Amino acid sequence: MVRNVYDDWIPEEFDSAVVQRVNQVSAVENATRNSFVPMGSDTKQVARSAGVDVEVIAKGGTYGEDTSSNTDVTLIARKFGKAIRIAEEDINDSLASIVSAKQRDWATSYAKMFDNATLAVTAAMNGTTIPFTSVYNALTTADAEVGYTANTNHVATTTAVPVTYSNLSAVLAKVETGDYFDLPSMLVVAHPAFREGMRSILDSQNRPIFIIGHATEEGRTPDTLFGLPIAWSLGARTSATALSAPAGAGGAKGAAGNNLLFVVNADYFRVGRRSGPETVFIDGRAGLGALTDESILKLRARRGFALGNAFAASVLEDIA
Repeated sequence: MVRNVYDDWIPEEFDSAVVQRVNQVSAVENATRNSFVPMGSDTKQVARSAGVDVEVIAKGGTYGEDTSSNTDVTLIARKFGKAIRIAEEDINDSLASIVSAKQRDWATSYAKMFDNATLAVTAAMNGTTIPFTSVYNALTTADAEVGYTANTNHVATTTAVPVTYSNLSAVLAKVETGDYFDLPSMLVVAHPAFREGMRSILDSQNRPIFIIGHATEEGRTPDTLFGLPIAWSLGARTSATALSAPAGAGGAKGAAGNNLLFVVNADYFRVGRRSGPETVFIDGRAGLGALTDESILKLRARRGFALGNAFAASVLEDIA
């Protein structure tokens, strides 16, 4: 059988519309775009330093040896993808625009799902519907290796009460009073639903704590909360499994649909880049596709993720 198949995966260049779309929509990808951990295999161990203590030594005294126990986090590459059938009639009419549009649409959905998987899934990683240990799960689960007690860095609003100044101040304090606070690296990642409530909150001097960014010659300055830049993400909403459009009525802690606001040292977002985004176009004018006159566009990306240390992040959960 004669088969005309274009089945080589085509990496999207870093200046392509697809990758720019991912970086525009995904807060986590954008925050780590210059610090991806390259992955040459499905699994990679990333060292996690426990720090080094210090002491005062008398003249001629003996140096004490540090006993901090170093550990590591594991990045496992998970595949995000989809296949799209395209009729030959549409190919003949406008292949380039259809493929480009579907690539952008996929990039948008992938970006939201990646954020949801890395930030907001409430249950433990299972490798399929829950690809990673999310930041939310890490913050609500004990980690004996670093001495973290479950929910230490979790803050919740009062039921049916809009977000308050105290809520926002408390979630920042969880991180800024610890060893992992580094002002230049600090980032707020929040669901856009928080914007409405934050616009009306003032400090004791009647100054807004939420400052909306503005256009500049270089682009646009970010919105800020207490001076920290904010990255907005539609994926920052609790869900039981990773979703590209997380939803739910919300409710008690961990219920699907609760909006989340994270404060994090972005250096501890450990994102492994195995491949992609990349696409392959399988021509359906020959081979098996000839029976239906349909071609297939496949899109995928392979990523790993881990939060380097639970003490480097905190979360505010808006309880409905």
